[in-house]
Amino acid sequence: MAGPLGRLRSVMSARTVASQVFILQATVALLLVVAAVVALVLQSRADSEREARNRSIAVAQAFASAPGVKEALAGADPTAALQSRTEATRVASGLDFIVVMTPEGIRHTHPDPDRIGKKYVGTIAPAAAGGVVTETVTGSLGPSVRTVAPVTGRDGKVLGLVSAGITVDRASGLTRDQLPVLIGAAVFALAVATSGAALISRRLRHQTHGLGPTEMTRMYEHHDAVLHAVREGVLIVDTDHRLVLVNDEARRLLAIPPDAQGRPVGELGIDANIARLLRSGRPASDEVHVIGDRLVAVNQRSMSPEATSCDVPVGTVATLRDTTELWALTGRADSAQGRLRLVYDAGMRIGTTLDVVRTSQELSDFAVPRFADYVTVDLPDAVMSGEEPAETGTGMRRIAFAGIRDDTPLYAQGRLIHFVDATPQAEAYARGKTVLEADLGAFSGWQEQEPARARRLVGYGIHSMIAVPLRARDVTLGIATFWRARKPEPFDDEDVSLAEELVARAAVNIDNARRYTREHMMAVALQRSLLPRALPEQAALDVAYHYLPAQPGLGGVGGDWFDVIPLPGARVALVVGDVVGHGFHAAATMGRLRTAVHNFSTLDLPPDELLWHMDELVSRIDQDENEDGSVTGVTGATCLYAIYDPASRLCTMARAGHLEPAIVHPGGDVEFIGLPAGPPLGLGGLPFETSELHLSEGSSLVLYTDGLVEDRDRDIDEGLELLRCVLARDGRTPEETCRAVLDAMLPERPGDDVALVVARTRVLGGNRAATWDVPSDPSAVGRVRAEVTRTLNGWGLAEEVFTTELILSELVTNAIRHARGPITVRLIRDRNLICEVSDGSSTAPHLRRAATTDEGGRGLFLVSRYAERWGTRYTGSGKVIWTEQPLPV
Repeated sequence: MAGPLGRLRSVMSARTVASQVFILQATVALLLVVAAVVALVLQSRADSEREARNRSIAVAQAFASAPGVKEALAGADPTAALQSRTEATRVASGLDFIVVMTPEGIRHTHPDPDRIGKKYVGTIAPAAAGGVVTETVTGSLGPSVRTVAPVTGRDGKVLGLVSAGITVDRASGLTRDQLPVLIGAAVFALAVATSGAALISRRLRHQTHGLGPTEMTRMYEHHDAVLHAVREGVLIVDTDHRLVLVNDEARRLLAIPPDAQGRPVGELGIDANIARLLRSGRPASDEVHVIGDRLVAVNQRSMSPEATSCDVPVGTVATLRDTTELWALTGRADSAQGRLRLVYDAGMRIGTTLDVVRTSQELSDFAVPRFADYVTVDLPDAVMSGEEPAETGTGMRRIAFAGIRDDTPLYAQGRLIHFVDATPQAEAYARGKTVLEADLGAFSGWQEQEPARARRLVGYGIHSMIAVPLRARDVTLGIATFWRARKPEPFDDEDVSLAEELVARAAVNIDNARRYTREHMMAVALQRSLLPRALPEQAALDVAYHYLPAQPGLGGVGGDWFDVIPLPGARVALVVGDVVGHGFHAAATMGRLRTAVHNFSTLDLPPDELLWHMDELVSRIDQDENEDGSVTGVTGATCLYAIYDPASRLCTMARAGHLEPAIVHPGGDVEFIGLPAGPPLGLGGLPFETSELHLSEGSSLVLYTDGLVEDRDRDIDEGLELLRCVLARDGRTPEETCRAVLDAMLPERPGDDVALVVARTRVLGGNRAATWDVPSDPSAVGRVRAEVTRTLNGWGLAEEVFTTELILSELVTNAIRHARGPITVRLIRDRNLICEVSDGSSTAPHLRRAATTDEGGRGLFLVSRYAERWGTRYTGSGKVIWTEQPLPV
């Protein structure tokens, strides 16, 4: 035995670790398979004996109680009656024998007839007494199990005995049939186990690089020696945040206990920041942490699959380096870096808007608690309104405050403060220099402002103060004061430098906001002066309007405008437009365009022709040059022009790149009519299209600019759909509709200006307008005068009959003589009495002064003398000559 074992040990020692593991795994698998097979064989034998016992008992008891057995035993020849039955039952049940005998054991039946009449060999006493006996014996056929059961009569008397037996080999026949399957399964299991061992060994060979035990032991010893000898701490943490490995230097730096390996890093009692870093697993490069009196630089990297030869990360490795000797230098560097970071952050967070109050509050909020415990900003009221402050005077309003607590004795925000000359604020404002009060408790004069309040400040804990003037462009705009209470150290010269840096950045932003405020207020004033201050009197529309400029800093005053212009014939023109941009240029351009629309509307042009003239005007404006040669162009302008006639309910409109209007019909239905867009003003050469529609009385025409339906959080389609939903409600006045639309659609701080006009239509009914068709016959003039007389008398205007007859006689006569049909006369009673004569000619009459010898030429002269106004407008089918006469009050 020693020889083979010695050779096995020699072979094992000559192989690599992977090979040894393979042999051991294969051997273990083989032993397990053999043990399993042996266990199955032993189990099958036990099962065979159990099966033999159960079968012998069942057959013996069943035969003993079978019909006819008792009668046969009581008969004259039991052998003749039972021999064939026992043999048939034995063959059918697969037993080795079934024997029927007397209570004394004399056989009546037996598979071997020669043994009939002989005594049964076995235990029968318990059965003769009425019980059942089962025993295992070893005979010539091998181990067998036999059972003896009594045959009892009705009175319980034992009439005979039945013995049934079977050998164990016969009962285990099924197990022998399954033995090849068991052996095959065992071989298959061995093959699978061997294959798995081979795969594991291959993986192990890859991870150990084919090294043997000696080489691996030597490598571990070298690794352990180097790990504990280096002057750099090393820790390895697994994915469950447990400490896997730690060297001596890491134990020293972090004061790690000896039993730390395997414990979670959070339970080691190490520095909280280091523990948090180790648990996070995030990469770190030379992060500096203060641990006790040491300054430790920490690096951390993930142990990647490539580094560990695994498929998944197994944790992180962290290294620690003691840099305590650089403490002083690092401290100064950190201080400088912190100040630079503070100044840099201030530039990012102070001055985010062009608002004086907001910028001042941003300075206060930023400095607390990073630099001071309390910060106040005081500005003169002139700065708040956009003006430059006076060179003298110390009356300032506290517009910003921030602090670690709100219950301070400092002056409240919003209060107007008159600083006395002895205060640091007054001195800093007058000199334009920073004033440091390192010890407020010394009461060196600053308390003269209000002695009782000064004592409360010191008692409250505020002990140091820096007053820094807010200066920009050599102008002092106000004072920022920094107060310290929580830190026991007073402000020093380095703090003064940092405070001046912070305030200098804020001062520039406050000055920019101040100048923007001034420009914004001037632009608002200009805008308000250019927009309608009140709506003109007219009877065709019930109009409500609203104009809202964008919030300062988000856009401000822009170029949106609107107008309501009365036209001849009781008609009214509605205008809404938008000039792209904000500020003075947009407001001034808007005023020029609004004036141009007014001028063109006096010509009584159709909407498309008026927009064509506007387009020409904008093109000329774009060609104007400044003195330096730069072009001052209109970057973009849109316009919508609509004319409503209350007598015919006809609305004619055209648009130049503007949003189409919304029509709210009586009942609440909202419609966008699909008005052709047309190009924006200034492109030149492109036509505009006109749309006409008849509006029911009580319909609302809603005109607006894009600032109402479009913003940064909502596209224009969503805005139009929201507008439709808000307008879809009947029974509101135009003013209520305007309010509902603005409340539902405008954000708290709109970024674009908004113009909104809601006009509800009225209709001049039959009692206020009359129309007649006139044939081209001079005799028809008399009938027209008669109709006019009857109509004016019906209106209660009898005193206007003569003048109106004269005017219409001249106009109708001229139409019959010089124009072509059809000729129509319309009389309208509005704020004035309006006469209109339309014909099919486009030739306009001209007023002239007739000579004394002329027979004609005096008609229009008479018309101009008796009418307050008169004029001509052209239609698609001809022209209309109109006059207006004042009505008696």
